[in-house]
Amino acid sequence: MYKLFSFTTLVLFSFTALSQNADSSWFANNYSKKEIAIPMRDGIKLFTSFFIPKDATEKHPFLLTRTPYSCAPYGEDKFAQIWNSYKIKYLRENYIIVTQDVRGRYMSEGIFEDVRPFNKNKKGKDIDEASDTYDAIDWMVKNIENNNGNVGVFGISYPGFYSTEAALSGHPALKAVSPQAPVTDWFMGDDFHHNGAFFAMDGFSFYSTFGKPHPAPTKDYGDGFKTTIKDNYKFYLEQGTPKNLDRIIGDSIKFWHEMNEHPNYDLWWQARNARNGLYNVKPAMLWVGGLFDAEDCFGAWNAYKATEKQSPQTNSKIVVGPWYHGQWSREGSYLGNVRFGANTSAYYQENIEVPFFNYYLKQKGNVNEIAEANIFFTGENNWKKFDKWPPVNVENESMTISNSNSLVFKNSAAYFKPEDTKKRPLSFSEYVSDPAHPVPYTEDVHNRRTREYMTDDQRFAERRPDVLTFKTNILEEDVTLAGPVVADLAVSISTTDADFVVKLIDVFPDDFNYTSPHPSGEVSRGLYPMSGYEMLVRGEIMRGKYRNSFEKPAAFIPNEITQVKYTLPDVAHTFKKGHRIMIQVQSTWFPLADRNPQKFMNIYKADPSDYQKATIRLYHTAENKTNFILPVLKK
Repeated sequence: MYKLFSFTTLVLFSFTALSQNADSSWFANNYSKKEIAIPMRDGIKLFTSFFIPKDATEKHPFLLTRTPYSCAPYGEDKFAQIWNSYKIKYLRENYIIVTQDVRGRYMSEGIFEDVRPFNKNKKGKDIDEASDTYDAIDWMVKNIENNNGNVGVFGISYPGFYSTEAALSGHPALKAVSPQAPVTDWFMGDDFHHNGAFFAMDGFSFYSTFGKPHPAPTKDYGDGFKTTIKDNYKFYLEQGTPKNLDRIIGDSIKFWHEMNEHPNYDLWWQARNARNGLYNVKPAMLWVGGLFDAEDCFGAWNAYKATEKQSPQTNSKIVVGPWYHGQWSREGSYLGNVRFGANTSAYYQENIEVPFFNYYLKQKGNVNEIAEANIFFTGENNWKKFDKWPPVNVENESMTISNSNSLVFKNSAAYFKPEDTKKRPLSFSEYVSDPAHPVPYTEDVHNRRTREYMTDDQRFAERRPDVLTFKTNILEEDVTLAGPVVADLAVSISTTDADFVVKLIDVFPDDFNYTSPHPSGEVSRGLYPMSGYEMLVRGEIMRGKYRNSFEKPAAFIPNEITQVKYTLPDVAHTFKKGHRIMIQVQSTWFPLADRNPQKFMNIYKADPSDYQKATIRLYHTAENKTNFILPVLKK
């Protein structure tokens, strides 16, 4: 059996290698490469790489990505491995593939500015990322031979931000834009902050390299900070405070220190909210995101919603699949231990993205199958299409903590057998949050933040005394959620500040198991005990001092009952009959989010002595009721 498996694997590998070699040869034979420094309105030149079809029988559209991550490989004799991904479909369609180093990055001139604010009142030689896109497009359509005058823009993550800004350029040749996992608001929900809580692990690992100053064009930014400690929980706990991270990262990382100087959602942060410019958007828009995107789960949902509200005439659509950051460009049948039943990424590529650009840039085919909202629902593992998002047939239903300390809907009989209501109600649940022993965000030891934590088993957290766990009885029919979840907590704390983490979890039946091997081929993964698995569906943190205002934080009055209400990112998940719905509440999520000293202060200035324990109470009485508001999709 092993010999047969090995032979089959060898044959498949050989065919794959032959196919890749054929594709790379085809690319080299049918495309030429040009590298051009395109002048902007203020005289700065941006390095731009073009892969141009040799076919002269028709005119070709442009597909542009603007990036801070480099146009490499540099050199007109060096070809990027575009052929080694689904993007070969664009090569076969004879697109002109364009990549541009944004202002001040790698081989482009000028001064780089992180998430450069959009300037709606530009005059003369004033620039922003929208104007740089306009100038690049204008040069391209006027100077690259055999183009059809149509331009599309797309990009993932930070290039997703530049795609959003491109859509604001107003150039008439720009017909279609797809911001994918777009950086949108680095204080409210993307990458470096969630509801004001600093995601130090992501920020530090990223900016120690990315933030290096380079006053002159360069092809190499070098390595970032490295540590011999390969346990991120241990490393960040030993650093103790943000001030120690400042010391390690050094004085030259400009944006890191700017963030520290703006601990609240002030005008500096507000100017860097990419939703600000989403008015009168001209091109067709395709927003793309992942349900389990650890970096930018916030951006696609909220930029789409802002466009719907601020630019209702725009042809704007959204696609969200069961993906980690950028997984729609890779294999998409599983994440960690959880499986999705099919390669969801291939479905997206073949039925949504490529047809979208073909239609708007080549007038080829149609977009009839691309709905307003194209959303994959985990749990049931099925794509659903809607005329709007959230769907019209969603009802927000409150779930609360019952007499026996479990979760119930107000109309609980519709989903599971009602419990004994004769038990004496509990007034609160309590735990002690200790910053010296924070709750880890995942059970395993890791060197870098994982992407799998977004669907990880939460049984490890349930076993901790500083995590409150509530769950329903076994569901007697499916419950499908479609939209944002709201945590409405009635709490008291013994100190003047604390964080609150709410996690929505799908508890699998005790007899659940996948019958086939894990799609990754890892036998150990296939044997993971899925019986009783507690799948994280959605988790989010709220820095308590921002409960009333992100601009003007406020201290808690010790031991006084206070409302902390906040919104978690959207959910698209079906809790199947026989499963349970679980909610966990805790106050640390480390080192995903930095530790709150649990003392009202500027945390960036905290000393080790400022960190203290806090007793947290979650109330569930008639007068002070904690609610979790779930968007239930009705049939």
